Amino acid sequence: MLPMDPRNDPGQADGLRNSIRNKASLRRLYREVYSKYEDCLERCPKTGAILELGSGMGFLKEALPEALTSDMIPYPGLDGVIDARQLPFADESLRLICMLDVFHHIPDVGRFLEEAQRCLRPGGRLLMIDQHAGWVSTPILRYLHNEPYDSETKAWTFESSGPGSGANGALAWLVFRRDQHLFESRFPRLRMDSYRPHTPLRYWLTGGLKPWSLLPGWAFPLATSIDRLLVKISEQFGSFVDIEIVKTGPAASS
Repeated sequence: MLPMDPRNDPGQADGLRNSIRNKASLRRLYREVYSKYEDCLERCPKTGAILELGSGMGFLKEALPEALTSDMIPYPGLDGVIDARQLPFADESLRLICMLDVFHHIPDVGRFLEEAQRCLRPGGRLLMIDQHAGWVSTPILRYLHNEPYDSETKAWTFESSGPGSGANGALAWLVFRRDQHLFESRFPRLRMDSYRPHTPLRYWLTGGLKPWSLLPGWAFPLATSIDRLLVKISEQFGSFVDIEIVKTGPAASS
């Protein structure tokens, strides 16, 4: 039997937790993400559940204790093991679905968007922070990153090697930029409110979930200023993107 790819192994939980919590700059990036979740929640209905997909070994509960954390990999401490393509929730029962670096790991994002359209309450929102095909990130994702990247494919699907290793790093750009009209026609009740590229350099410098980092905590404010300046010059410097989608229309009749 071949050994499990460590990216799909729940036994790697302690190492992932240590990377997130012990690398000061990476932890601050996670806090930024959770602040975005909280801000988006202010624009959501006041009732309904909050679901994070692909929570991994993050610490969302510190910011939103009421949120449901989940992953396809059965890491300890999660509220559930959930496949984004088959959400175990009733129609119009969620007010917010949020996710960090997860969209490009979903083997059939069309199926996921169908489920999001079904499960979100009218006025509910989907907030995704994912990879953006920008000037800095494209060569990194294509040649240096340890995940597949295919910006030429016509498909929104791929054959997955596992929930943590299977990917197409170009998916967010494909669906919400190149194929935006197709997205709008397939999902008439999902309206994209914003597509905001950001963070050209900081995440790469932290080393992400790897054990090394080139960005010490004391340098984080300077790196943040540089990132913001680059994106102000052009959004195409952005390596990541915030995609916020709202479900429109009236509630389903009972």
